[in-house]
Amino acid sequence: MPLTDARPIAMITTRDRKVAEPFYGETLGLARLPGDDFAAVYDLAGMQLRLTEVPTYEASAWPQLGWEVADIDAAVAALDGKGVKMNIYEGLGQDARGIWTSPDGGCKVAFFSDPDGNGLSLTQNL
Repeated sequence: MPLTDARPIAMITTRDRKVAEPFYGETLGLARLPGDDFAAVYDLAGMQLRLTEVPTYEASAWPQLGWEVADIDAAVAALDGKGVKMNIYEGLGQDARGIWTSPDGGCKVAFFSDPDGNGLSLTQNL
């Protein structure tokens, strides 16, 4: 079976689901779907995001999941209003809000983290 016809499912690992669930549901505004004993499940633009708990999990700061947005300035401002700060990486050349513009001017990207430190991002294609 070719995977080109399969529906994708995204997975994010957390040390503590009870801490991560409000972030994905309330802060990011993802709708909760029926889950199971192994994962909290959210609607991720028509696909599932499964939030699974592994108590010994150590997050990577590099992006695990990202969203394409129409207006990165508005998206960053909305997250800032909910207490989410963008990650600033030394030497990347981001602006004061944490937004990086690609050298060719084709996109803007902002990086932030969930409560476990999983790297997340916003991208606006220009």
